[in-house]
Amino acid sequence: MDYDSCNTDLHLGEKTFQLSCHNFIQHSKAIGDGWVWESIEATNEGYMKKVLLKMKNAFGYTIPEQQKIVNEKTYRQEFEVQDTMDLEEIDISSIDLSGREMIRFEYHVVYSSSYQVPVLYFRACDIDGRPLTLEEIWQSVQENYKERLLEGPWETITQQEHPLLGQPFFILHPCRTHELMTPILKGAREEKQSVNYITAWLSMMGPVLGLNLPISYTTATSAQQLD
Repeated sequence: MDYDSCNTDLHLGEKTFQLSCHNFIQHSKAIGDGWVWESIEATNEGYMKKVLLKMKNAFGYTIPEQQKIVNEKTYRQEFEVQDTMDLEEIDISSIDLSGREMIRFEYHVVYSSSYQVPVLYFRACDIDGRPLTLEEIWQSVQENYKERLLEGPWETITQQEHPLLGQPFFILHPCRTHELMTPILKGAREEKQSVNYITAWLSMMGPVLGLNLPISYTTATSAQQLD
């Protein structure tokens, strides 16, 4: 059985969600991409998490190919932060950023039992810890995605309570995720190819919020199977 197999009805079960995340994180660790799994104490639940520091110019946020995106590994290298320190525990204000305006983005991938799909939760703040407003979040969305996002509520960015943390987060609405993923999963089955749901989904949804995946995630999928 492929590690990345989905349920027969093409919905994503929570067990498969966690297995796919585990698979995804294994590759992230191999390439130093910064994704980790956060478990909820005294439960079987958890979520994937990544933190990025992004530079902001005078005209707002540049697209990922043009902006400097600092993931956890690069951040430690550039600012000589010890590997034993967690990015969340670092006092960013104590580090000389040489006048660079940085925004801290935190992304969570959480399972939705209602929709039976992963959901992308995120929040952002400046170096002083001030949370970005919804208007500022919209400024961070690439221009070629903004029009599509505004076409319907299924893709609208809104603010909701994080289902596992009880804290306010922004969310990319998931109600059409199953519709978007079904052709991909059906095609993979017909071609008898392995596909990691999280990789395929995040490859589509991530770029909307400046979260691009290295191509190596896709090429690594076929090599990973469930024992």
